[in-house]
Amino acid sequence: MTQTNNTKPILIDGKLIAKTLKDEIKAEVAQLLDSGKRPPHLVAILVGDDGASQSYVKSKEKQAKEVGFMSSVYRFPDTITEKELLETLDFLNNDPEVDGYIVQLPLPKHINAKKVIERVDPRKDVDGFHPSNAGRMLLSMPAYLPATPFGIVKLIERSGIETSGKNCVILGRSDIVGTPMAVLMSRKGVDCTVTLCHTKTQNVKEICRNADIIIAAVGQPHFVTEDMVKEGVAIIDVGIHRIKDDSEKGYYVTGDVDFEHVAPKCSYITPVPGGVGPMTIVSLLTNTLKAYKKEIYD
Repeated sequence: MTQTNNTKPILIDGKLIAKTLKDEIKAEVAQLLDSGKRPPHLVAILVGDDGASQSYVKSKEKQAKEVGFMSSVYRFPDTITEKELLETLDFLNNDPEVDGYIVQLPLPKHINAKKVIERVDPRKDVDGFHPSNAGRMLLSMPAYLPATPFGIVKLIERSGIETSGKNCVILGRSDIVGTPMAVLMSRKGVDCTVTLCHTKTQNVKEICRNADIIIAAVGQPHFVTEDMVKEGVAIIDVGIHRIKDDSEKGYYVTGDVDFEHVAPKCSYITPVPGGVGPMTIVSLLTNTLKAYKKEIYD
C-alpha cells in the first residue's frame, strides 16, 4: 500500500533487500553443492585502472564468493588491443566451466564497446546487454535482464510500492538503465503508464509533478528538486556522485535527487548510497544462477 501524505517517507533499504535475495541465492547454491554439483562460475573482465570500475568489480567478486559462486577476474592493461580482448571473449564463450561473464564498462576509446557486447555469447550475457537479450526483453520473452533495471524492479516489488495503473516517469534514456527501465515498468505484472524523459523533453517539471513513481537516472547531481514532485511520490534514485567538500574524506556522496528537500514529500525514497547500488550486483548473481541452470536458453 502506498503511504499516505503527512508522514515520514519510508527509506527503501537496498542493502537489506539485497541481503535477503543473496541469502535465497546462497541457500540454493548450498543445495547444489550438497548434491555433488559444481558451483556457478561468474567471470568479470576489467580493462585499465579506473578506480570506480576496480571497486565495483572487487565488490562483485566478493559478493559472488559470499553466495558460494566461483568468481574469477581477468585484468588487462588499457593497452590491450581490441583483437586480444575479443579473443578472450571467444575463450570464455567456449569454456563450459564459465556460466556467465561481464565486461566492465567503460572500455578504452580504441575498443569498440558495441562490438565487444555483440561478441559475448547471449547465453552467458549475465549483464543483459547483448542485442539478443535486449530483443527478448522487449518481446517479453525469457531473457537476462540488465542488472540495474532488474534490481530496481525487485526493489519496488519487495518494498510493496503499488505500481498497477500508476504514472511512472523515468528520467534518462540510456541503453543501460532508462530505456530498458521503461520496458520493464510497462510490462504486464508491473503495469505502469510510463513517460520516458530525456534531454529534448519539454516541460519536465510538469511531467514529474504528475508522477506517482519517479526513477531518476540522468547522471546529474540534485537534478530532481522539491518543486518537481507531488506529495506521496515514490522515488528511485539511480545516480551516484562524489561532490567535493571540506570533510576529512574530501567529498560527499549524493544522487540525482535533492534528497534533503525532496524526501519530506515522498511516500518512499531510496537513499544514496544504500539504495539501488546493492541491488545491481544481486541481479547479476541472479542472472548467473539462471545461466548455470540454463533457465533462459535451453
